[in-house]
Amino acid sequence: MSFDKDYARWDVFLSQFPHAHILQTSTWGKVKERFGWRVYHFIQEGWGAQILVRQLFIGFRFAYIPKGPLGVEESLEQWVWRQGGGSFECSFLSTLREFCRREQIVFVKVEPDVLIDSEDDLRQCPKGLVCSDHAIQPLRTILIDIGVSEDEILARMKQKTRYNLRLAERKGVRVQPSDDLELFYQMMVTTGRRDGFQVHAKEYYETVYSLFRQQGQCELLLAFYQGEPVAGLMVFARGKRAFYFYGASLDRYREAMAPYLLQWKAILWAKEKGCSVYDFWGVPDYEERRLEEEFRHRVGGLWGVYRFKRGFGGRVVRYAGPYDFVTSPLLYGLYRFWMRWKHERL
Repeated sequence: MSFDKDYARWDVFLSQFPHAHILQTSTWGKVKERFGWRVYHFIQEGWGAQILVRQLFIGFRFAYIPKGPLGVEESLEQWVWRQGGGSFECSFLSTLREFCRREQIVFVKVEPDVLIDSEDDLRQCPKGLVCSDHAIQPLRTILIDIGVSEDEILARMKQKTRYNLRLAERKGVRVQPSDDLELFYQMMVTTGRRDGFQVHAKEYYETVYSLFRQQGQCELLLAFYQGEPVAGLMVFARGKRAFYFYGASLDRYREAMAPYLLQWKAILWAKEKGCSVYDFWGVPDYEERRLEEEFRHRVGGLWGVYRFKRGFGGRVVRYAGPYDFVTSPLLYGLYRFWMRWKHERL
């Protein structure tokens, strides 16, 4: 049983899944490898996974499968994971068990690229795994169907969003591709300080942009008003899906509504890449009914983000998981205690 990093072999396997999530690509593995993660690949009888491993503290290593593993079927509805039991489940669990034994892993966090059908599915957990309350990637997001005409995309937006987009155009906001990562990073720092979220080091954004740009899967867009930069975002594309991972805006000239036009240009870029889905990447983890009831008076966290993103007319979806495969209940219990303590301090 082989658990070694083999990007060339993984790319051959990944070619069978043209719409697999971008976080399962070799490019993402190479990004994470440069920032403290070890990368492993495992392929067996039509399914496989890119696994990331990191040491949290001495004697404690955990593994992470982002948006995987990849199954035999490309259709999420037909993926064997959803059926419960069967050869895939047995093979997957035995693989994780052997991997953890060989690499001395305390637990493996699995965040599958599978949409749940209803909120009731949140209470279900695949056999052999533990339902976790700590996710690394956003669990709930907004997906926009961009496989239709531009007019149809605009028609599905909220009236206020459409108005703000047109207002930005009338005010002369200009959006253009750029490779100015220094400027974008400074925007991220400003936004993170204002909205209270953690910002990566500048080298991280430079690495992500450089590696994905080489694959033709990334664009950095900056918005200018009266000749001054006011907002920026980094958009990614693979297969049928585009992803809005990183975005920033400055405090000045907010009345120009530049972020609205910026998102519209990112959507058009994704359409040119052949994408039919635009993933807004992260809203508060509540069902849509509650989001709509509370967004007008909630602040902090992702609530402001939701107010902005909902206007583009997509649908709120929730991914399955996160799930943990545990090999050391004692150390895993200490980890969960530590995570609760960190959360309470925020």
